[in-house]
Amino acid sequence: MTKVIGVRFRTAGKIYFFDPGKLDIRRGEHVIVETARGIEYGTVVGDPREVTDDKVVQPLKPVLRIATQRDDEQEAGNKVKEKEAFKICLEKIQKHGLEMKLIDAEYTFDNNKVLFYFTADGRIDFRELVKDLASVFKTRIELRQIGVRDETKILGGIGICGRELCCHRHLSEFVPVSIKMAKEQNLSLNPTKISGVCGRLMCCLKHEEETYEELNRRLPNVGDHVTTEDGLKGEVHSVNVLRQLVKVIVEVGDEKEIQEYKVEQLRFKRRHKHNKIDVQDEELKQLEKLEKEEGRSKLDDN
Repeated sequence: MTKVIGVRFRTAGKIYFFDPGKLDIRRGEHVIVETARGIEYGTVVGDPREVTDDKVVQPLKPVLRIATQRDDEQEAGNKVKEKEAFKICLEKIQKHGLEMKLIDAEYTFDNNKVLFYFTADGRIDFRELVKDLASVFKTRIELRQIGVRDETKILGGIGICGRELCCHRHLSEFVPVSIKMAKEQNLSLNPTKISGVCGRLMCCLKHEEETYEELNRRLPNVGDHVTTEDGLKGEVHSVNVLRQLVKVIVEVGDEKEIQEYKVEQLRFKRRHKHNKIDVQDEELKQLEKLEKEEGRSKLDDN
């Protein structure tokens, strides 16, 4: 077992482990650590704890110090400088006529490097832009092309649920999302209904996937034949997954009626729930395109 603390360098960013040593570090405090990018200022997201060795990437680097007031002031000053750097970079992009959208500017804590994040439809030759920026900032310049999911994670926003976007608020890493998840939750397969602000399949489809899989496993499929507890035979008309209720078309006398039963009141042969996707060809193409889009974040490189 290894004693570690988790440190995050940006809102909802990936959590990295560091060795707290003999320092008395608590959740919410700021610390100064050494990373692949240099000296960085991060936020502690949990009290020191022990984890298994296989969860630690060696060598585990130590925390240099708990952030002092001077460190806090330097970090605040960097945030101000980042806004100015963003404006300057925008002007330079326009000057060079480059087809790219600037998303964010970031100074490393020790001012050893300035990173600019941007999106573009294809590859961009920004060599002249880098030279121009280096002459202005007199430090190392890095331009990093990111995807639309990363863009949304940085900028934030409000989802169709009315809450702050998961990726900006708490989702450290993007997870694979598939059309099957939407089908499992009985959602509309209209691409505009299950796409997020970024235009990709919504990350929240993953949140309840396991719950819906377990609930669906207990239910018959629409069209299955079942027997009710009072001996009636019928065909499943529809199911309510969350309430675990099943509407069945049964014959009562000479007439057919739709009656609702709890799943425990029915007998049926359980079989694997199929996930046939019944949508128009054009919609299916859009869904498949969304599903294939890259979901891995390129923001963190510590």
